Amino acid sequence: MGCDGGTIPKRHELVKGPRKAEKVDKNAELVARWHYCALSQEKLRRPIVACELGRLYNKDAVIEFLLDKSADKTPLEAASHIRSIKNVTELNLVDNPAWNGDKESIKGDKYDDIQSARFICPVVGLEMNGRHRFCFLRSCGCVFSERALKAIKAEVCHK
Repeated sequence: MGCDGGTIPKRHELVKGPRKAEKVDKNAELVARWHYCALSQEKLRRPIVACELGRLYNKDAVIEFLLDKSADKTPLEAASHIRSIKNVTELNLVDNPAWNGDKESIKGDKYDDIQSARFICPVVGLEMNGRHRFCFLRSCGCVFSERALKAIKAEVCHK
């Protein structure tokens, strides 16, 4: 039954090749960008701010980052471009009426559907779950889907 001298192992049985790099699930990465703060990695909660790169942050995490400028702390890559509170814009987000994520999962015994979104586009009704592109206006902070901005070609806020 093997190892009796009658079997000769081949090279591919003895030598292990280089490990394949683990691929990041693109869907999970997009969901994480829309559900967690890019700076503190906590769940997003109001007030939510965004930088010019489109990353979402909790406002209190950005304020703590700006206040803590000690020499031993290296600047984080996610917020190294933020120099003051003027570099971020507070977002006016519209709640999704079909979302009930925080209401039922208090005990932790419920499955959280990560595909449903907490916020929606007020014009078209698309969910902000990472599948569709969204834009915000720096002047007022209103958030719209890219599809809504293309459909209504106006220079002012839709609201």
